[in-house]
Amino acid sequence: KQWYQRRVAITAGIKKPIRSTILCCDWHPNNYIIAIGSCDFKCRVFSSALKELEDKPEVSGWMSKLSKFGTLLAEFDTSEGWVHGVKFSPSGDKLAWVSHDSSVNVVDMNSQEKVFRCLTKSLPLTTAIWLNETSVVCGGHDNYPLLYNIEGDKLAHGVRLDINEKKAGAGMSAMARFKKLDDLGTDDKGTTVTTTHLNAISELRVTKSDEGKVKQFSSAGMDGKIVFWDVGVLASTITELKI
Repeated sequence: KQWYQRRVAITAGIKKPIRSTILCCDWHPNNYIIAIGSCDFKCRVFSSALKELEDKPEVSGWMSKLSKFGTLLAEFDTSEGWVHGVKFSPSGDKLAWVSHDSSVNVVDMNSQEKVFRCLTKSLPLTTAIWLNETSVVCGGHDNYPLLYNIEGDKLAHGVRLDINEKKAGAGMSAMARFKKLDDLGTDDKGTTVTTTHLNAISELRVTKSDEGKVKQFSSAGMDGKIVFWDVGVLASTITELKI
């Protein structure tokens, strides 16, 4: 009952200073803080502590003292597009968000004035999860998950995680290709989707984790597929992968 009361209160109570449609939200691991991304290009962190229902939360870099419900704790405007996805790290110390400007943003609660921002060359990203405290996986309109790593004082592009094996037909001889064209009446040189997902990835979720490190995650796409990705298998098959 308390769980239900709390979430109804939060959805109805946090209005200021949001002046645009909310596209995403994520709960802090301590369940007293919530992050929100919206169409005004901003990512915000609010207090969701309800004094009358629960014990006092522990103080942190996000909330240095107990703040009443709905208090704006932080606001970030580094994006130049709608904020589609937001996610706290396993410890809750860091926050990542992805925007329609194809950027990935990460901030640490202890140095909120410095936002790590990586402007990618990919199509807009829509969702993000953390594999650990330094690695973020994002997905979106490129149809495949991408890994980004915090390296020193920057957020670096890692590697594409969806690596398909070369199809047997790729090395087809001219004679075999002509025969196939004669049999089917069509050529196969048109646009071919080589990714596991045939459309944009709409959501990433952690499915298995151990001591703050993700072992497996899933991706849901607008093609109707749900794909499970094993981090150990990815690490053994992709030489450039750094986690």
